Amino acid sequence: MANKKQQKLELTWIGKGEEPTLEPRILIENPEYSYGDPKTENLLIHGDNLLVLKALEQDYAGKVKCIYIDPPYNTGSRIDSDGKEVGYEDGIEHSEWLSMMKPRLELLKTLLHDDGTLAIQIDDNEFARLYLLLLEVFNSQKNLKTICVKMSEATGVKMAHVVNSGRIPKLKEYIIIARKNGIKNLFVERIPKDKWDNEYKIFAKGVTKKEVTFVKEIMNNIDSTEKDIEIADTICSKMQFSNINELFEIENIKSEEDKLRVKYENSWRIFRDVATTGGAKIIADKKRLSNSNSAFLIVTPKKKKYLIKSGYNVDAAQPRIKLLFADDYLTIHPGDFWQDIKTTGLDNEGGVTFKKGKKPEALVKRIIGMASNEGDIVLDSFIGSGTTGAVATKMNRKWIGVEMGPHCFTHCIPRIKNVIDGRDSQGITTELNWQGGGGFKFYELAPSLLNKDKYDNWVINKEYNPTMLAAAMAKQEGFTYAPDKNTYWKQGYSAEQDFIFTTTQFVTVELLDQLQDQLQEGESLLICAKKFQPECRNKFKNIVLKKIPKMLLGKCEFGKEDYSLNIINPPVLTEEELGNEE
Repeated sequence: MANKKQQKLELTWIGKGEEPTLEPRILIENPEYSYGDPKTENLLIHGDNLLVLKALEQDYAGKVKCIYIDPPYNTGSRIDSDGKEVGYEDGIEHSEWLSMMKPRLELLKTLLHDDGTLAIQIDDNEFARLYLLLLEVFNSQKNLKTICVKMSEATGVKMAHVVNSGRIPKLKEYIIIARKNGIKNLFVERIPKDKWDNEYKIFAKGVTKKEVTFVKEIMNNIDSTEKDIEIADTICSKMQFSNINELFEIENIKSEEDKLRVKYENSWRIFRDVATTGGAKIIADKKRLSNSNSAFLIVTPKKKKYLIKSGYNVDAAQPRIKLLFADDYLTIHPGDFWQDIKTTGLDNEGGVTFKKGKKPEALVKRIIGMASNEGDIVLDSFIGSGTTGAVATKMNRKWIGVEMGPHCFTHCIPRIKNVIDGRDSQGITTELNWQGGGGFKFYELAPSLLNKDKYDNWVINKEYNPTMLAAAMAKQEGFTYAPDKNTYWKQGYSAEQDFIFTTTQFVTVELLDQLQDQLQEGESLLICAKKFQPECRNKFKNIVLKKIPKMLLGKCEFGKEDYSLNIINPPVLTEEELGNEE
């Protein structure tokens, strides 16, 4: 029996597989809106994000370390930048939403570094379909992880109405994490415990935080040198212990809330008792082992190091007290349910009002922090009010933000300018001690290279000057646009000896002869021209001529400026509005 063709489960919809071949546009800087450091590599781009992603593909493929997007949720509402409904009673059909997302996700994957992370925030309306689509784009469930984020509070009069009516209030959204090579190397910031365990009650004096940090580093380093261990042990000898209540008396702390605060602030010098037995190497000078109010280091046969309180029998068979650093145990991993970030009442965060559509800086910080390091590139192709650009700037990342709507000018630019000027005191500013700095360059997406004349013929867009045309043709043909300062016809290259020359002048045999004389051995040249003498064709093996616009027709879709389907980011319902949710 012949083997049946192996089938796989996949999501299908009307229009799938009919995605257009996109025109690779060029980007044009508008210095009027660029701001801050002129050497910055940060980009704020105004234009349709699908076309912009295609424009970025050639230069940024495989280079973006972290992508965070907050795409339209398809909830059934259309909301403008002030939070007002602008029409349409229903959301677009699921098939249209999927057709919008699929080519964008495929381009985002292309831009993603091999060790990069894509994070997409979404709610129940499209979560299931988006997960299946990502499963198709990223090939394996091993490359996906879903995080639940608490986005509302179960409080308020209308929320009570929802609960009393027997409905289940909406409190959460999802962040789907997608990676190319498995979910790994994501170091999520740890969060404080809600309360302290009672055993954290030993308070150490006589040492600085820098000294304690050094001791911890030595204890955690399996390859510590004998000299390092001796230095750490000397620091331990300076420790003087007392009960934590003494700290409360010194600080005149009485309320439980203030006690918890003081504990966290001093956690680096508050310790925990754990009984241990012997069998370890004694590092300390035995003359001071009987001192009951200091500490010393021991090293176990397996080279693990512990901080031990002095004053106990040093006989290997006798138990003694092992001290653990409290701040190593006072935080927990948030796992896949993030409920600790304040996500309500932040309408004016960043100094711009973007009702219902803005994500908190703390949330974006966690995502960027777990997926990138300083200097890495962060991308948001649905940047909205500019949160990702603001957070990435404060975290010293390079960033690219894309926005089509008018709030690129009314929200993104003023918000990020405030961050650069050090005038933004909200969000994560205090936590990171942000003082200002950085900058961004502002780009517009170029218009389509070709449009139709009054006779319905495709012609070169009149908005293109010779420089724009040369850059556009280089991108169309897969060349890197890099005009040579000394050789006018070397406008770009695809390999070390392959060049491109775009010209609007009539190419003659005489010009071709001149170019041939200037080409070095092994070099080749592609000439893109509007017209040339018939005798030029095939005259030289290392010079190829192509006529524009004819050479471009059929390669991609020209003349279309908007692939957004007019989708504007919808509202994130607050607890006050959930009472109206059906």
